[in-house]
Amino acid sequence: MEKADGQVRVVSRDPSGAEQSVTVDRIVSATGYRPDHSIASELRLDLDPVLGSTSQLAPLIDPNDHSCGTVPAHGVDELAHPESGYYAVGVKSYGRAPTFLMATGYEQVRSVVAALAGDWEAARHVQLDLPETGVCSSNLAEAQEQRVGLAAGISGGLLAAPLPVTTVSSSSSSSSGGGCCG
Repeated sequence: MEKADGQVRVVSRDPSGAEQSVTVDRIVSATGYRPDHSIASELRLDLDPVLGSTSQLAPLIDPNDHSCGTVPAHGVDELAHPESGYYAVGVKSYGRAPTFLMATGYEQVRSVVAALAGDWEAARHVQLDLPETGVCSSNLAEAQEQRVGLAAGISGGLLAAPLPVTTVSSSSSSSSGGGCCG
């Protein structure tokens, strides 16, 4: 780091020694994360005192016991609070645990939406299969070189290949007779 004209120039080097730099007005040290639950302060929440996730989810995501790929599948039951109909999903549901993956969030949302729509069978049929290795790389240089994309529990990383687009017409969806999100 070099100070110049009220700004700071930050220089980094990759593993091969190549330098990159950026000049900034301010450096913010974000050394930890705690979700802000104040928007729900009038609701009855059941938060784990250490992680800040629901008490049911905390033992499943505890970083002392799990990495990203070893977190078991979970859904509406583990995300529920005493306040009926209130669920925190996505990274906020994990509190301070650093083990969240986007694929987990997608499945959380699918499960909660199914429950809110009244399809409890689909809500409780949690469908998440994460590999136990290769998802949470601590070697960032290697991950960048391999261009694995975002860790998402999807082989090759998120959007390593184009996603298929499907059109669903209203007439075919009403005649299928299935649940909402199954």
